Amino acid sequence: MAGAKCHAKRYTQGVTTSIADPVELSPSSNKSEQSAAKRVLLLKPRGFCAGVVRAVDIVQIALEAFGAPIYVRKEIVHNSYVVDDLRQKGAIFVNELDEVPAGARVIYSAHGVSPAVREAAKERGLKVVDATCPLVTKVHVEAIKFAKQGYSLVLVGHRDHEEVEGTQGEAPNVTQVVSTVKEVEELVVPDPNKVAYLTQTTLSLDEAKYMIDALKKKFPNIVGPHAQDICYATENRQTAVKNVAHGADLVLVVGSRNSSNSNRLVEVSQNLGTKSYLIDKAEHIEPQWLEGVNTVAITAGASAPEILVQEVVEYLQHKGYGSVEEVEVMPENVRFGLPPEIVQAIGVAPPLPPAA
Repeated sequence: MAGAKCHAKRYTQGVTTSIADPVELSPSSNKSEQSAAKRVLLLKPRGFCAGVVRAVDIVQIALEAFGAPIYVRKEIVHNSYVVDDLRQKGAIFVNELDEVPAGARVIYSAHGVSPAVREAAKERGLKVVDATCPLVTKVHVEAIKFAKQGYSLVLVGHRDHEEVEGTQGEAPNVTQVVSTVKEVEELVVPDPNKVAYLTQTTLSLDEAKYMIDALKKKFPNIVGPHAQDICYATENRQTAVKNVAHGADLVLVVGSRNSSNSNRLVEVSQNLGTKSYLIDKAEHIEPQWLEGVNTVAITAGASAPEILVQEVVEYLQHKGYGSVEEVEVMPENVRFGLPPEIVQAIGVAPPLPPAA
């Protein structure tokens, strides 16, 4: 199973870190000085979070242990590079379980599923491996708890996101999804004194705050989770952008269009007045974005692999950005364990032959 680990490592290898002081942009009127000062600020933490590493490892180890094809319900994580890479290795991505042959092995994505999906898998005799992020599972558990206690549930999030669909599915009859303050104001519940809220894990911190403030204004006795539902990686990457955006002319966020947390990083920068764009890869950078830009900050959403970040750095170096400085805003050392089916598969795998 070392092979699976080796595949996963190539997404995140080759990063060295130095903790830097807050960055200050020093504009100069001298054009030659500006050219010499062109630089890249590489934000850290960035890219893969523990839940994504776990999910990608699960698919890769399953392919190594059980062989192709391995079916995956929805994209394992919201990144086109990762999905295409796994597809080439034998993963088959499907939208719904009726596309999976009866009795086959299927992996649930990191975004989680509803109880209805789990029941459908049982009825079709599917061999399930659950790659749901543990932090998403935490929100599911909270939804079940509040529903059993008789609360009306308000789920703050984007209703077309798979994570929200899965969480809402835990208590569909008592859960309402809201995405705007206007929707909060229009909420109607059986008992205004018996309301609880939960949030999608990948919202922006500011977005979650004003939505929760609006809920507390409408329902003064509303209750919420003991700890916030916004995941640590979402918070850390947004905090890194907030700390560095003021010292950059442009913030590039590496991530796919359907990645919620990547889109939120762009919004955080733009809300601070710094231009920002979401790019899947280096070739998506528009040359005009760099006109008059001395300092480019680069970050990556929680499902974007490091190899894509390094390609962006190389592209900018070829454009004259000779200085590359990695700025670590905070350390990040979270790890999640693998599900028992995968641990067992690793345990029974034959040893690899010695290296030549």
